[in-house]
Amino acid sequence: MDNRMAVREFLASRRAKITPEMAGLKLYGGRRRVPGLRREEVAMLAGVSVDYYTKLERGNLSGTSESVLDAIAGALRLDEAERDHLYNLARAASPSGRARQRPLQSGTVRPALQFMLDAITAAPAFIGNQHMDIVAANQLGFALYSEMYRGPARPANHSRFIFLDPKARDFYPDWERAASTNVALLRTYSGQNPFDKGLADLVGELSMRSEEFRTRWAAHNVRRHYAGTKVFHHPAVGELELTYEAMDLAEDPGFRLTVYPAVPGSPSDERLRLLASWAATERIRELAVAEPQASWRKPANK
Repeated sequence: MDNRMAVREFLASRRAKITPEMAGLKLYGGRRRVPGLRREEVAMLAGVSVDYYTKLERGNLSGTSESVLDAIAGALRLDEAERDHLYNLARAASPSGRARQRPLQSGTVRPALQFMLDAITAAPAFIGNQHMDIVAANQLGFALYSEMYRGPARPANHSRFIFLDPKARDFYPDWERAASTNVALLRTYSGQNPFDKGLADLVGELSMRSEEFRTRWAAHNVRRHYAGTKVFHHPAVGELELTYEAMDLAEDPGFRLTVYPAVPGSPSDERLRLLASWAATERIRELAVAEPQASWRKPANK
């Protein structure tokens, strides 16, 4: 990915979001030609020269000090995820940026990780990579995402499912939110690993095939995604409102574990139990791994 372009477009997009009023600046007559702050206004707020800030916004972050990055982040009112993204872009711009990048896992998991997943029996759990692939899951994890396994492609991929598979519109009741979150995570990962060819290929494919993806990618939004609540509509058991906790696996860079427990005693907790029964009856793990074209049936009424 072109790091200079990523820097240029990210800083310009954040600048466009901050109005002079938000920044506490006085307006003096005349029609403004930009929706947000001008470059000279960002430079003044950050305490740097206009020429220097212009150089940064043109994509040249190489050698920029932490104090300057902090000043720019403050002037643009970046949140924590955006600040991290700016730092990642700056690291990638340094001459040793590529050399310092840690090799990332992307394929199969260690046996110990699969043992851990299988030990989680009351909640869906899966391990994903920065390409949005599901690389491993427990039985409930395969069951939760069974719609992603109806097609022939392996590994199952969240981004391709959301943007290229019509079933995603039913699976995610708030599809707009799911789509925006997915792209913001891809943007975050691209800042962390700008030389990842697999990630660049995925972004290129989705940009070619989905206008919804292109629009969101151009917004340059980023986010953290470690805890919260999600709602799914599973074709076998109906609506599932699940909390989620996600954590990066320090010993396996590039892998992230996500677990989706339901609130004990809630309707979704009961539906997870039904989903577990359905998964066992349908031999969901075997179907997900070995028979991508198999049919998926709803459980019999009880």
